[in-house]
Amino acid sequence: MNNYYIEFEKQIKNIKESGEKPSLLLHACCCPCSSHCLEVLEKYFSITVFFYNPNIDEWEEYSKRLEELRRFTKEAEFALDVKVVDGDYEPEKFYEMAKGREDLPERGARCYDCYRLRLKKTADYARENGFNYFSTTLSISPYKNAEWLNEIGMELEREMENGPVFLFSDFKKKNGYKRSIELSQQYGLYRQDYCGCKFSKRDRDLKKEKK
Repeated sequence: MNNYYIEFEKQIKNIKESGEKPSLLLHACCCPCSSHCLEVLEKYFSITVFFYNPNIDEWEEYSKRLEELRRFTKEAEFALDVKVVDGDYEPEKFYEMAKGREDLPERGARCYDCYRLRLKKTADYARENGFNYFSTTLSISPYKNAEWLNEIGMELEREMENGPVFLFSDFKKKNGYKRSIELSQQYGLYRQDYCGCKFSKRDRDLKKEKK
């Protein structure tokens, strides 16, 4: 297994030495996961957060997460210059991707393709709008596969001619996930207890019933 946090640190070192502050399109799944990522990245990048999550099962949940992200970027001092872009709510694309795999367990093939669906849209937007880098906050979660996320990011970078560079990530390293919980408490952030899709909600409810 690769240590993608070391690769991330190498990229940051090169950026620091360049004396420049490149643009970064950062895919975000929710506000709590974004909090620590923005705290780490704002020193080195001009950041736009890209909220694209067609996996979220209900419009109300989607809107709640997006608005919480917008609130945070207006309140957290280190995020005041961060822009937030709504990538549009497209649940039909998630269900099309998941068709026939509804009963697969979490962290399986369906989740891999969900990662790719969201990162592909992020990479395309980054290329079309002239961003220097793209990445995702998903790797901060202990429930997400950082190996997969980085593999997908590298693959998407290779597919694009003269496109943005993928910024390696494993933001859970160095107590990143713990720090996201602290920031959530500090700013009173809404922390959901499922990834967003109806399948993860189903699994969550089954676990509650067993307890």
